[in-house]
Amino acid sequence: MADFKVVVSDPKTKSYQFNVTGTEANKFIGKSIGETIEGIALGLPGYTLKITGGSDKSGMVMRPDLPGPKRRKLLVATGIGYNPVSEGVRRRKKMRGKEIAPDIVQINTIVAEYGEKTIEKILGGDEEPAGETAEE
Repeated sequence: MADFKVVVSDPKTKSYQFNVTGTEANKFIGKSIGETIEGIALGLPGYTLKITGGSDKSGMVMRPDLPGPKRRKLLVATGIGYNPVSEGVRRRKKMRGKEIAPDIVQINTIVAEYGEKTIEKILGGDEEPAGETAEE
């Protein structure tokens, strides 16, 4: 069985982390970077999430232009997983493909479509910000 930590980044507020196990985790296997998934898999009804990346158990990053789920060595000059020291420097780095496999640990997502309630309300956060009253 696969277990994932799914990080949901909400551009309007902040990021949230969810632990997904069992049959809900199986909904992520086989998906690729750039695909969308329903938020109900994380307990966020009405939300649609776009997969933006992730990493495996040893910290290898997923690269969106590398097909498949396996690790490969690439000669890279820029992009995800490598920041060159100076211009023109290239390096052979081991990276993971864009497809989610059971040995992925963290999946990064971003909110593509919002639901009726905010994520804070769904998670049981404050219903009303401090300092404001409903009697106005």
